[in-house]
Amino acid sequence: MTSRRALWVSTGPTMRGGIATFVRTMQNTDLWTDWNIEHISTHCDGSVVRRIGRFSIGLVSFGYRMIRRRPDVVHLHTASYGSFVRKATLAWMARGARVPVVLHIHGAEFHRFYAVCPSPLRYLVRATLTMAAAVVALGDEWARRLEAIAPGARVLVVPNAVRPCPPVSHEPDGRPVDVLFLGEIGERKGTFVLLDAWSRLVREGVVSPAVAHLTVAGNGAVAAATEQIHTTGTSDTVTIAGWTAPEKVEGLVASSRVFVLPSRNEGQPMAVLEAMAAGLCIVTSPVGGIPDLLDEHSALLVPPDEPAALTAALRCALTDAATRAGLGAAARQRVLTDFDVDVVSRRFDALYREVGSCTVPAPYE
Repeated sequence: MTSRRALWVSTGPTMRGGIATFVRTMQNTDLWTDWNIEHISTHCDGSVVRRIGRFSIGLVSFGYRMIRRRPDVVHLHTASYGSFVRKATLAWMARGARVPVVLHIHGAEFHRFYAVCPSPLRYLVRATLTMAAAVVALGDEWARRLEAIAPGARVLVVPNAVRPCPPVSHEPDGRPVDVLFLGEIGERKGTFVLLDAWSRLVREGVVSPAVAHLTVAGNGAVAAATEQIHTTGTSDTVTIAGWTAPEKVEGLVASSRVFVLPSRNEGQPMAVLEAMAAGLCIVTSPVGGIPDLLDEHSALLVPPDEPAALTAALRCALTDAATRAGLGAAARQRVLTDFDVDVVSRRFDALYREVGSCTVPAPYE
């Protein structure tokens, strides 16, 4: 019996961002071994020259596999803008080789990307989505947006996933309550609104070094965030850690009790899922794909760009251990029910079995 083979294409698993985290998570499932999945990286961090070089190498490697090591299915992970153009190129190469394509849309701003595309690029977007054997959306709202862009596309909803881990303890133990922000530091993720809200709590006397500590981990506007905490006099209760290697993130999550992400716009952030899996009390904004993960019974939800509302939510999370524990337990239960990586990997297994058994028409048919 010939073994089944799938080919994944995405940013490198060791890179920053949610797609890389998702790939790392799925590498530790039966799907990876059952389908003998090979992975090609077509994007990396660094200079333009380095990124062009990475894509060129990935393009050649992909072409070789289409000709000499033809897989049963190609699974392309894409965001928006340049990421989509790169993956569309590969999708049509796979179509030329008559290999079915699963196109996995991770970009939170894909509909906005489409709206600003010139007409020829819009046509490419619609044609690529329609050509794919399946288009994976992370949530219902995303699926509706993709169906509006390409009514002929077959759009399926498969959420991001995470592996459950032992829950953190919310029992008062005399230690400061550790609060974690994990994501790109900047306006879109609400970092500066968070630092503003934190400084309000310091001025109120709710936060002091003995009571709570905030760690801001991520790349982006690190210098601006560092300047803000020095300007507001909160540097004794805030650490701007900058980018944190994936192997260290697990420890950060395990040592925290509250996770905060007051974003203006989001996809379905893996950082939120990782915090949910550990039973952290989550403070976040109900934007993008976050309502697919959490509701008012499992998180403290605040509107984006509203420091007063965020201050109130953080005050509750820091001072009410019972609420913190209850919300953390409810969030973790949602992971066990809906976002367990083993459950999601089985959905991909079923999808691969289906599309891999279909005949892909030649490009001219």
